[in-house]
Amino acid sequence: MIRFIFRLLAYVALSLSIIAAVLDAARSVGASQIVMTSLQNAWQSISPSSLVFAETGIKSHFYPVLWDPFMLFVLETPTFIVFALIAFLFYAIGYKRENGAGRFAAR
Repeated sequence: MIRFIFRLLAYVALSLSIIAAVLDAARSVGASQIVMTSLQNAWQSISPSSLVFAETGIKSHFYPVLWDPFMLFVLETPTFIVFALIAFLFYAIGYKRENGAGRFAAR
């Protein structure tokens, strides 16, 4: 059941990644140059108050220096890359290994 949840989250994150990539591709065609929306711009366009809430939460509850180097780097990364990496991590966690004996091995 846990693996199913992680794989489901991976598919949702992959879907969001594909949507973000298609939106960036459409904007790039319209602007006649490469346009990649950062996670910060996408987050601010959807819910600016939650971005401020996340910043204050990380600075107050976790290590405050974590926000400046790490989170600012993540927020400047293109949205489709961030969601693709999240999808990969969720899928890797929920991955089920095949039987080591093989298909034609004696059991």
